Amino acid sequence: TLFRSDRKVHNGEKQMNTKAEGDAMVRVVNLYKSFGAIEVLRGINFDVARGEVVCIIGPSGSGKSTLLRCINLLETAQKGHIYIDGQPIGFSVNSDGTLVRAKDKEINLVRTEIGMVFQQFNLWPHKNALGNIIEGPVVVRKIPREEAIAAATVLLDKVGLTDKALSYPETLSGGQQQRVAIARALAMEPKIMLFDEVTSALDPELVKEVLDVMKQLASEGMTMLVVTHEMGFAHEVADRVVFMDEGMVVEEGHPNVLLTQPKNERTRKFLHAVLGK
Repeated sequence: TLFRSDRKVHNGEKQMNTKAEGDAMVRVVNLYKSFGAIEVLRGINFDVARGEVVCIIGPSGSGKSTLLRCINLLETAQKGHIYIDGQPIGFSVNSDGTLVRAKDKEINLVRTEIGMVFQQFNLWPHKNALGNIIEGPVVVRKIPREEAIAAATVLLDKVGLTDKALSYPETLSGGQQQRVAIARALAMEPKIMLFDEVTSALDPELVKEVLDVMKQLASEGMTMLVVTHEMGFAHEVADRVVFMDEGMVVEEGHPNVLLTQPKNERTRKFLHAVLGK
């Protein structure tokens, strides 16, 4: 299966393979994360294949967003390892195969390969749409400004905002701001896109325009890990749907199966509450 939570925990594990198995773009191994006494992730293991779209669903507090933040190194797990495109992130590999925590510069470099879009748009208010998009490529990747502007113009067209290049966030709708945020993440040419409840702060009539952009990315083969409460989107776009609860993967499967005929009683109760059936 894609997601597994039954792997045996090896305390004091010091060595690991430096390459992910198969063609996994993301591999998470035995991940644990706590905030104080609260254990938020409890032994998460999963792979996301190159070009795959995985939607994660579950109740609030189940660890979905924390999982994404760990993958993007915005949070540091207490135990476990994460690979992106076969390379361990957050750690460097010594010649004897042991791991040491990576330097901040190395961690920031890894982050450039992981695009993340949040529930809140997090645009820089003092920059227009174009300025928001080119900031990363110019400042972080040192791409010439003219080249970054040309690429940003293409991305604005992709998200349907060609005419909003010079508009500032305060003049844009929530849906437009979120599409600029997606374009900003894409401007770094990431290997994977992480979406964390990106439509939950939007008015209902603005949700479709954001989901349409995400559907287009999926059709183009972008590897995507999506935390969402949009069951219709998950059913239509996901290759797999994962149900999380209490920091663990409870059930996973093809959307046609998991969303209509879940095997686990907890999954059934959640879907009944959300879908009313």
